[in-house]
Amino acid sequence: MDSPLADRLRPKTLDDIAGQHHLLDKDKPLRKIIESGKIPNMVFYGPSGVGKTTLASIIARQTNKTLRKLNGTTATTADIRSIVDELSGFSGINGILLYLDEIQYFNKKQQQTLLEFIEDGSITLIASTTENPYFYIYSAILSRSTVFEFKPLEKDDVICAIKRALNILQNETGEDIEISEKAVEHIAYACGGDVRKAINAVELCVLSSPLDENKRIISDDTAEMLTQKSAVRYDREGDEHYDLLSAFQKSMRGSDPDAAIHYLARILAADDLPSACRRLMVCACEDVGLANPQIIPIVKAAVDAAFMVGLPEARIPLADAVVLVALSPKSNSAYMAINKAMADVKAGKGGGFPRQLQNKHYDGDEVQNKGQNYIYPHDHPYHWTYQQYMPDSLLGTVYYEPGENKTEQAYKEYWKRIKSL
Repeated sequence: MDSPLADRLRPKTLDDIAGQHHLLDKDKPLRKIIESGKIPNMVFYGPSGVGKTTLASIIARQTNKTLRKLNGTTATTADIRSIVDELSGFSGINGILLYLDEIQYFNKKQQQTLLEFIEDGSITLIASTTENPYFYIYSAILSRSTVFEFKPLEKDDVICAIKRALNILQNETGEDIEISEKAVEHIAYACGGDVRKAINAVELCVLSSPLDENKRIISDDTAEMLTQKSAVRYDREGDEHYDLLSAFQKSMRGSDPDAAIHYLARILAADDLPSACRRLMVCACEDVGLANPQIIPIVKAAVDAAFMVGLPEARIPLADAVVLVALSPKSNSAYMAINKAMADVKAGKGGGFPRQLQNKHYDGDEVQNKGQNYIYPHDHPYHWTYQQYMPDSLLGTVYYEPGENKTEQAYKEYWKRIKSL
């Protein structure tokens, strides 16, 4: 009983694994591959605590292969060669299954070293990563492997694991453990789909609950206190961080205030106030833009207020601003205009200036029509008169197309009328 409860509960068969139904149900490809006994090189991609290591162990056991584990944060090329040396010994009779956890920490040279040993099939590689494998894993490894994505567990799957953990603890200790359905559901929700985290929370709840006449009663408050931060699956350098920020901005852009508020809550639960404010300001400018131009100073004021009061109160002005952005009419016309202009500048188009826009007030001998010839718009009716503003090489280029919202259409009609006079 000295080992952690999560290790003592580690599943022994495919049917014992919680979740991953899209991979391991009876009719799913990965299940069929494992049951065939012919295991290809594979990459398991997904968050921690969802069964990647457990499945690798089950595969090794079912195929009678010798399981060797390395971790990309600490393993060296020498460790790989040491495992290769086992091929000529007793442990290599049925082949070796190498489980390489966190392969994204292996550099290119280390990953290349693996290639020569997995080509002939004597070593079967199962690499796992929490990061997008197409960004972090050497292409030659990927081309020789099949990628399977593991997903966070659904609440019902986690609840089953929690109840199994409680039964095991009762059998091991001979004590009765009493816990409400509310507390079980809270642990299941708060673990964020990480079954290892849920089981560890169960163990902590049991250890911290007093024993009274051979019974431990886990209170709802205890469950909440020991899991209040568990739901935050958030690595500021990892995929989860960028997925969350992307979902936050896309929900505002898609005019769904409820989803946007949900993702804001997840960002703030991770204490990432700067990222929430930055994405909020970007969305106000990029996605609402000229359809409701007053929103930009309003959101800026909300962001300033959030930084002034800090968390947890910062959630209040940010929630106001998020709902406002989500429910505002949308226009990306200015965003598209600057993108087109930037593309032209990057391509080397344009350059130079019409003479009347230049800052110098004299001309060289080579200039035939001398003089600035700038026309001051405010000297004319409606504060406008025609003159060339675009560089000669871009005359006639249109970057800005008014959006269909009433604000930009009003601007369009105003200038159409002025310029026709």
